[in-house]
Amino acid sequence: MKTPLAWLNLVHEKTRLLVAIAGVAFAVILVFMNLGFLGSLAKAASMIYSQLNAEVYLVSPQTLEISTTKAFPIERLYQAAGIAGVERVMPLYTGYLQWRNPETRTNRSIFVYGINPNDPVFVAPEIQSPENQAALRRPDTALIDRLSRPEFGPQTTGTVTEVDRRQLTIGGQYTLGGGFAADGTLIMSDQNFRRFFDPFPLRLISLGLVKLQPDADVEQVAAELRRTLPEDVLVLTRPQIIQRERDYWIGTTSTGFIFGMGVIVSCIVGVVIVYQILYTDISDHMKQYATLKAMGYRSQFLFWTVVQEAVILAVLGYIPGFAISLGLYELTLRATNGGLPISMELGRAVHVLLLTIGMCSLSALVSVRKVVLADPAEVF
Repeated sequence: MKTPLAWLNLVHEKTRLLVAIAGVAFAVILVFMNLGFLGSLAKAASMIYSQLNAEVYLVSPQTLEISTTKAFPIERLYQAAGIAGVERVMPLYTGYLQWRNPETRTNRSIFVYGINPNDPVFVAPEIQSPENQAALRRPDTALIDRLSRPEFGPQTTGTVTEVDRRQLTIGGQYTLGGGFAADGTLIMSDQNFRRFFDPFPLRLISLGLVKLQPDADVEQVAAELRRTLPEDVLVLTRPQIIQRERDYWIGTTSTGFIFGMGVIVSCIVGVVIVYQILYTDISDHMKQYATLKAMGYRSQFLFWTVVQEAVILAVLGYIPGFAISLGLYELTLRATNGGLPISMELGRAVHVLLLTIGMCSLSALVSVRKVVLADPAEVF
């Protein structure tokens, strides 16, 4: 039975081993959190489109993502209704209003969706309930998202507050989430939207929803819409508009850059920590390594011994880092009232494990040079 030299080297100094595990775990937590936020950024971008009752979307070419839409003529939607395979077209209006907390009297931006109550714009059954449909048709009344931040104040049905200096009554609730773009959302009728956003004309819409017939080919209908409609609108299928928003949030905004840079910095921190631990361990055991070389052990054996130490540290540090990250994910989800869709995924867990092993192995490759080049005669 071979002597587990790498393991014995690590457990010889238990305090140093615990410090090394804590260092690796810290780097693992940083990587998990940054990847988690990056992943939730992508999920949040697609969350709203999974709730919209459409397969094809019309947007202005100037629109970056749904919270910064640019208006275009509603006539484009009417033109789309005449294309074969289209079952229904529905306008959607979006914008921000200043919501006043009825208790603290402080203002906070809230995102608003304006819809025609006769259109099944959202797939959520509760929005189509008779109570909420009746509330949408009442003047100065809106539905509020249950996932809106507590800072908006009381959000129970019947609450009266001010929105942009106009009185508004909460007529009901629904569950949707605002993602990174909004802390809370409202749904109101197009007529109420016109009142609150006056002078916003209803002939200009933010997003056009195209509901297709069950047997229609999405790509074929989208291609026909692109040939028919002028260039002042973009025709996008659901996967295309989701990818467009993900690219914007991850590749264009500073938010995606910060989280991506956080992953890189976390890896650098891990490499430095493991390098310091391994380098100190090698320095303390240099005479033993030199003795092994004098006994005839090749540099390859010593090289793999240090690499094994690095892999052991990676696995031992990954386990507590993974466990703590699960807790932090849950804490983040509760702190954002479920509005930030952050969760652990199998692919991410495996990816971070491999990344941790690679990170520690890189540290081993840098620190093992001292062992490989060591001359027993000089050491003694």
